[in-house]
Amino acid sequence: MQAAQYAEHIQILQHRTLEAIQREGIDGLIIHSGQSKHQFLDDNHYPFKVNPQFKAWLPVVDNPNCWLIVDGVSRPKLIFYRPLDFWHWVPDEPNDFWAEHFDIIMLKQANAVEKHLPYDRAKYAYVGEYIEVAKALGFDLVNPDRVLHYLHFHRAYKTDYELDCMRQANAIAANAHRAAKEAFFAKRSEFDINQAYLLAAQQGDNEVPYNNIVALNEHSAILHYMRLDTKTPAAHLSFLIDAGASYHGYAADITRTYAAQQGEFADLISQIDALTLKCVQALVPNVSYVDVHKVAYRGVGQILEDANILNMAGDDAVAEGIVSTFFPHGTGHFLGLQVHDVAGHVADDRGTPFPPPEQHPFLRCTRTVEPKQVFTIEPGLYFIESLLADLKGSAHSKYVNWNVVDRLRPYGGIRIEDNVIVHKERNENMTRDLGV
Repeated sequence: MQAAQYAEHIQILQHRTLEAIQREGIDGLIIHSGQSKHQFLDDNHYPFKVNPQFKAWLPVVDNPNCWLIVDGVSRPKLIFYRPLDFWHWVPDEPNDFWAEHFDIIMLKQANAVEKHLPYDRAKYAYVGEYIEVAKALGFDLVNPDRVLHYLHFHRAYKTDYELDCMRQANAIAANAHRAAKEAFFAKRSEFDINQAYLLAAQQGDNEVPYNNIVALNEHSAILHYMRLDTKTPAAHLSFLIDAGASYHGYAADITRTYAAQQGEFADLISQIDALTLKCVQALVPNVSYVDVHKVAYRGVGQILEDANILNMAGDDAVAEGIVSTFFPHGTGHFLGLQVHDVAGHVADDRGTPFPPPEQHPFLRCTRTVEPKQVFTIEPGLYFIESLLADLKGSAHSKYVNWNVVDRLRPYGGIRIEDNVIVHKERNENMTRDLGV
């Protein structure tokens, strides 16, 4: 099944490439996988991260100095780096399900690639990060806007192969989330919980799609907390884990929050969990993603009222913007080759800007929801010291029951995040389907 899906995937990429290069008036694209970077004043390298435009074509995510030559019509040409090297790992010759779709040339020396590239490079565009390499190889056209706008916009529509990869990534991440949950209730440290997660996923820190957020207690109020404290806290009150997994270069991105005991904070978790599912139901074709976010925003406002955190109506808290103190980020984003996948803020495939509304500046997507798009849905509720201090110093302070806030501060915050495929007549919640 995967082989058939992949063949169709290649044909779709060929079609997109042809349209993109015709808009630019060129003959093709030369896509660079990337190269290793030396650490400053050192002979060690930073972890290699492949160019997303490269891994869109094939699941080679760990090999620098590779090149793709594509024109939308001819069989794609892959220049595959395979050096003679006894210091480092050398990849096997390509023989997986994808290899038959490429004309493959082996490259022994990274700096010898020029002879394998088209002679007249004025008719080709370089797509990649290394501008100085492109210039040295004689490319005048580097990452052209018309090409990238088109490719990025249409990357939002996943092929069947891509959807299968994302289901596989979710399955890996779901299993690892179960292991992390067990480690939390076993009262382990953040560092140890993260190790349990990676062991269950069978992926290292540089293989998962982003640095795991493993936060105990008040650390859960730090939206991108990545410190991983090695000390076990005096008490395990709460646990937020935002962690994913990779499969053939595609990402899962799942968040769960737990309370050590039943009570006020556990009730809030249940309410945010229910709100997540409500937002998933709102994620339907022809609806603006901004409207999905507004469902989440209003929902958090109602929870703040119901939990007696605010002594005002939830709708009034929405109107006054007070909800943003407790829910300062967007409801979610596109998901795919990148965790925060591209083209969330454009109106069309020519890159016309479509920024988020002023009241919700951190919303990562303003697009209209359509079938075969994949989103995260992740409302949250947090007790963030700096934002609470600003609120307390404002005229809105009187609407806050500060005694309730003070009870909840040590728990940090809550986020529940699912990964959802939009179909024409239903949503596929990959995360919930796995029982997480």
